[in-house]
Amino acid sequence: MSTYAEPVSRPRIPPELKVLIVSAFIIAIGFGIVAPILPQYASDFGVSALAVSAVVSAFGLFRLLFAPLSGRLTQRLGETPVYVVGLLIVAASMIATAFAPSYELLLIFRAVGGIGSTFFTVSAMTFLARKAPPQIRGRVSGAYASAFLIGSVAGPLLGSALLVFGQRVPFLVYGGALILAAGFVFIMLRQSRLEDRHNKDQRQRATLAEAWEHTSYRAALVSAFANGWATFGVRNSIVPLFAASAFVGGGFIIDSGQLAGVALATFAVGNVAVVLTLAKRSDQWGRRPPIMIGLSVAGVATGLLGLSPEPWVLLVLSLIAGAGTGLIVPAQQAAIADIVGEGRNGGPVVSTFQMTQDLGGILGPLLAGALVDHLSYGWAFGITGLIMIVGAAAWTVAPETLPARSDNLSD
Repeated sequence: MSTYAEPVSRPRIPPELKVLIVSAFIIAIGFGIVAPILPQYASDFGVSALAVSAVVSAFGLFRLLFAPLSGRLTQRLGETPVYVVGLLIVAASMIATAFAPSYELLLIFRAVGGIGSTFFTVSAMTFLARKAPPQIRGRVSGAYASAFLIGSVAGPLLGSALLVFGQRVPFLVYGGALILAAGFVFIMLRQSRLEDRHNKDQRQRATLAEAWEHTSYRAALVSAFANGWATFGVRNSIVPLFAASAFVGGGFIIDSGQLAGVALATFAVGNVAVVLTLAKRSDQWGRRPPIMIGLSVAGVATGLLGLSPEPWVLLVLSLIAGAGTGLIVPAQQAAIADIVGEGRNGGPVVSTFQMTQDLGGILGPLLAGALVDHLSYGWAFGITGLIMIVGAAAWTVAPETLPARSDNLSD
C-alpha cells in the first residue's frame, strides 16, 4: 500500500480562500474584457505598432519593477490591505484609461495599473501560501487558477458585446468590477484582517535568503521564467501574428484573422480542462511530476508551432500546449507555498517568483520577435520550446516539496 495514501477526511477549502477565488474570477473576466480591445484603443491615437506594443509592455514592466515593494508591503501591512489597495489602483487606472486624452497619459495609466496588479498578485499568492492547509495546497492553487482561466475565457466574449456601447465602456466596466471586488474582499475578510493585525508581530517570516537555499525554489524560478516567456509572453504576442500571416488564403473554414483568436481560445480550453481535472492531483503525486511533465509537453508542442503545415495542426498543438501549461501553474504555486510554509509570511519569496515570471513575459516577446524578423517563426517557437525544456530539466535535480513526500527540503 502506498505511504502517500489520501487521508480519510481531507480539509475543506477555508471560506476566506473562497473569497479570493471569487475575486480572482471577477478580475480575470475584467482583464479578458479589455485585453483584446486595448491594442486597437491605443492605435486610435495615431501611433506606431511599436508604440502600441509599449502600452501592453508597460503593464508587465511596472509589475516587475514594483514586485519587491509589494513583497515588503505584504510583510509589513498584511496581505489583505495590500490586496485591496492593489485592486483599487488597477480600478483607478482602468477608469483613467477610458478617458485618456493622449497617448502619453494612456501609457502612464497602464504603467500605474501594473503597480496595482503586482500588489494584489503577490499578496494573494502569499495569502494562499499561508492559509491553505498543506494537504490541499494543489487543490487550492488549482481552484484559484481555474477561476482566472474561466474568467479569461468568458471575458473576451463579454468585451465584444460591450463594444457596441463604445470603446470606453469595457474599461469602465472593468474598473467598476474591480471596485466591487475590492469591497467584497474588504468586507468578507474583515475578521481575517483583524486577526492578522493582532498576530502580525508573532508571525514567522520566510526570507528570500532562506528560500534560495532550497534547490526546489531555484528550480521554481527557472520554470517560472520559462513559463512566463512562453505563456504570458510569446503566446500572446507571436502566436496571433503567426496565425494571422502564415495561413492567408489557405481556404480554412475561418479566415486567418479569426484563426489567431481561435488558437488562443483553443490553448485556453486545453488549459482549463487540465486545471479543472488534474491540478489537485499534485497533492497526491507531488509537485515535481506535474511541473516536469507540463513543461516538457508544452515545450514540445510550442516548439513545433512554427512548423505547422495546416491551421488544424496549429490548433491541435495549441490545445496540447494549453494542457501542458495547465499542469505547470497550480503545481508551481503549490511548491512555492510548500517552501514558504503554513502560517508564515513569505512576501519577498513570492514577489521574487512573480518578478522572475514577469521578466520572462517581457523578454520573451522581444527576443522572439527579433528571431521572427531575422530568421523565422520556426526559430522563434523552437527557442521558446527549448527554454521550457530547460525549465523542466531544472526540476530533475530538485527535491519534492510536498511535505508528506519530502525527506529534506533544505538539501
